[in-house]
Amino acid sequence: MSKAFTNEDDTVEDDLEPQVQLPTGVKNYITPGGYRRLKEELDQLWRVERPELVKTITWAASNGDRSENGDYIYGKKRLREIDRRVRFLRKRLEQAEVVDPATRGECDQVFFGATVTVCDSEGCENIYSIVGVDEANVGGGLVSWVSPLARALLKLREGEVAMLRTPTGIQELEILSVIYRELG
Repeated sequence: MSKAFTNEDDTVEDDLEPQVQLPTGVKNYITPGGYRRLKEELDQLWRVERPELVKTITWAASNGDRSENGDYIYGKKRLREIDRRVRFLRKRLEQAEVVDPATRGECDQVFFGATVTVCDSEGCENIYSIVGVDEANVGGGLVSWVSPLARALLKLREGEVAMLRTPTGIQELEILSVIYRELG
């Protein structure tokens, strides 16, 4: 029997959900900028990419034999990827609790949305902003609020020292400043 007439098994690929998982029982905090980026990605996939892909798949299917039709096979695979990402984004946006750090005002204590300047024991200064799990980018200075670094900093104040467990041992980070501003 031709492969075109068999049921496609999506269960293997459905296990490939993005690895960013929220801890059980916690809220999905996100900044307004992060929420906007997820919403824009969802709109792009659902309103632009998916309809164009469906047209391509329909055209490829009308060409006859689907078993060796690259446009059809790749299109169906890409459609499953888009649908999986759309389901993930809708679920994340539905669970999201938007927290705007710019509305916090003056505060010297570290909470979600804080931009924290720290100094390590070697005198190196780093700046980190504590954001939601879906918007984290360590290279860009955005750390997830559930990361070990953020957990070490949370609820501390300017001038206090955070103890961060790393694979090489415990690292001390002195909090030099805490500000709340609009994040991207």
